[in-house]
Amino acid sequence: MRFIHAADIHLDSPLTGLSAYADAPVDTLRTATRDAFTNLVSLAIDERVDFMVIAGDLYDGNWKDYNTGLYFVKEMSRLDRASIPVYLLHGNHDAESEMTRKLLLPKNVSVFDSRKPSSFRLDSLGVVLHGRSFKNAATLENLAATYPDAVPGLVNIGVLHTALEGNAMHASYAPCSLAELHAKGYDYWALGHVHEYAMWRGDSVIVFPGNLQGRHIRETGPRGAVLVECSAAGEMEVQRVYVDVLRWHRLHVDVAGCSNLEEVARAIGRELESLLDAVADTIPLAVRVIVSGRTAAHGELFGMETQLRQEVLASIAALGNDKLWLEKVRLDTLAIDDGQALRERADALADLQDVLASAQDDPVFLEALRADLSGILGKAPLELRSSVPYFDDIKSGDLTTLLREIRPSLVAHLAKGD
Repeated sequence: MRFIHAADIHLDSPLTGLSAYADAPVDTLRTATRDAFTNLVSLAIDERVDFMVIAGDLYDGNWKDYNTGLYFVKEMSRLDRASIPVYLLHGNHDAESEMTRKLLLPKNVSVFDSRKPSSFRLDSLGVVLHGRSFKNAATLENLAATYPDAVPGLVNIGVLHTALEGNAMHASYAPCSLAELHAKGYDYWALGHVHEYAMWRGDSVIVFPGNLQGRHIRETGPRGAVLVECSAAGEMEVQRVYVDVLRWHRLHVDVAGCSNLEEVARAIGRELESLLDAVADTIPLAVRVIVSGRTAAHGELFGMETQLRQEVLASIAALGNDKLWLEKVRLDTLAIDDGQALRERADALADLQDVLASAQDDPVFLEALRADLSGILGKAPLELRSSVPYFDDIKSGDLTTLLREIRPSLVAHLAKGD
């Protein structure tokens, strides 16, 4: 007996992080969640699985129009023609309280009730599936505690949308514990809600398949579902299957040995080339470059994210790879020393360093600076707000980080005139 377990598909959810840029792969971003789901349906047909389980958050909330629902009906009809039934559970994003539009689904789709747990028996396979959909998005009760006892002699599969012991990255809906799930006596728990893959083995096999398609830089790496095979002896083999159409990646570049922006740009170019050599997949990559290290270039890099991004785009163009897109360049460098060398110079630059250092603790200066900077916040164009990371600090009135970062930059630029 073989089945596919998927969750957190979020059909038509927008991918974020690239669309603000003119060079973004707009068409890929717009259809990514659908394309990933189409890949999953094709995989299910090719593998001739016995059924598919969707453990919540098929949708991303109410549809903008009926096209989202029509697309899903079409894909389910493909599975129907292949005689593959689908067992669908509603999570917080597609709870009854979130959805105002509905369409009749093909006969091969069975939906778990939201008022109480329901069970679907597949006697020809010796399987029974238990589950309970969300009625309200903010479902905080322990739904697993209401599930029925395991049916003797059958493979029992629990389908549940849950934060599982309060996963910190996700809202703690339908919380329960691993021990509680193991104690239920089910053979397999098909979970959803947490977007990262995880599996636990014990009295039960408990699996989060992760979401089907990464939607932003916080969801890096391969994404997909799991293909589960149950042997005649009841042993569960779980295999990850990847169906995503665009993959997010963080590229950390240490520029400790660089002394200026040009050297930093060249170092990033080398790391991008190494990344492409290491990645055998042909799937497109959306990359965030994180520049770090204690470096002599720290001062010159201050506020230069936009310029550095253009340099990195030039490196990508030189590589001639149309499967690599740059999401963002983030600067996270440190000054190579604490300014002691400048203080020992006993000249104007040393005096400037001392003035800037004392300004961080001067309440009168800080208030005057905050007032001046606040005046330009509302006039700044959107592009500037997104490229300068200190706007939120200025808005909150916390200028400590800004002053600490600008000090080596200002001194570095003035020192060029020595």
